[in-house]
Amino acid sequence: MAIRTSTAVWKGSSREGSGTLRLGSGVFEGPYDWRSRFEQGPTTNPEELIAAAHAGCFSMALASDLTKAGHVPARIETSAEVLMDGSKTITGVALSTAAQVPGIDEKTFLEIAEGAKKNCPVSKALRALEITLSTKLA
Repeated sequence: MAIRTSTAVWKGSSREGSGTLRLGSGVFEGPYDWRSRFEQGPTTNPEELIAAAHAGCFSMALASDLTKAGHVPARIETSAEVLMDGSKTITGVALSTAAQVPGIDEKTFLEIAEGAKKNCPVSKALRALEITLSTKLA
């Protein structure tokens, strides 16, 4: 069983304080604070990291499912928007993917993409949220 870890250090109050997020692999370490999380600021935030994780997971799941179906993708680019309401509650994720997949028709691509959206591990972890998907096949 794979175990992935990350750490967070926070100093001060929630509004005036600041923290550091560090991925267990060490490939990213960066600051975060109230402004970047709930307003507009130059540092990262947990929701941005969730979005990156979901975009990466979905893209890999889509590539795997396309390949299993005999359609090896040339390129997949996915963005994810983690949506929060005014009460600071995550309400959903909007995935948007564009892919170059030689020899596949739009209907087959959409079916495979919907399956990847439903079954990637991050989507499964976030299943309490509404997850939407828009696709573009180049």
